[in-house]
Amino acid sequence: ESMIKSGKKANEINIPVILDPVGVGASKFRTDTAFKLLDEVKLTVVRGNMSEMKIIGERNISSESRGVDTSFADSITEGNLNDVVTYAKSLAKRIGAAVVITGAIDVVADGKKAYVIRNGHYMMSKITGSGCMLTSIIGAYCGSNSDNILDAAATAVCAMGLCGEFAYEKMSQNNDGTSLLRSYLIDFISKIDAEKLKRGAKIEIR
Repeated sequence: ESMIKSGKKANEINIPVILDPVGVGASKFRTDTAFKLLDEVKLTVVRGNMSEMKIIGERNISSESRGVDTSFADSITEGNLNDVVTYAKSLAKRIGAAVVITGAIDVVADGKKAYVIRNGHYMMSKITGSGCMLTSIIGAYCGSNSDNILDAAATAVCAMGLCGEFAYEKMSQNNDGTSLLRSYLIDFISKIDAEKLKRGAKIEIR
């Protein structure tokens, strides 16, 4: 109830609303809550893995959800990338919000244009909270650039992925473990700037 009220108030005063439907499909409660938010709040960006986004798009739980993890069948690869881009554009048009589908390759789309982003490192999936961190960063970037939501969301995804690369490199150099990977990720995010982002972004338009 509080999320619905907050979302509607944000709509009234033009604050972007970002939905991360964590674990949608893993339980009836999570699924019903996500659909209720979609129906009652004007969303700006919806971010999730492919399994979660398929459930959002299909309005059922036929997609093989594994809670916060992506089903192997829903992994984004070079082989199915074109299909994912098409799906992301279609979903964005249908729900009236930018769509961010995250995975080994990330896709950020509205109804007309999509960005394909190849920043990041697989070890980011080994630490709890990296997805939630990304959603928060998307919210910050969109809040600061509300007149250009698609580019703001794509920039946030690039920044997060690039900082993950930096964090993994430092972890490897120091022979550290995943708890420090998480700390390094936060550190690099706090220090990212436009120059580093331009130099390291691996992004293309589809």
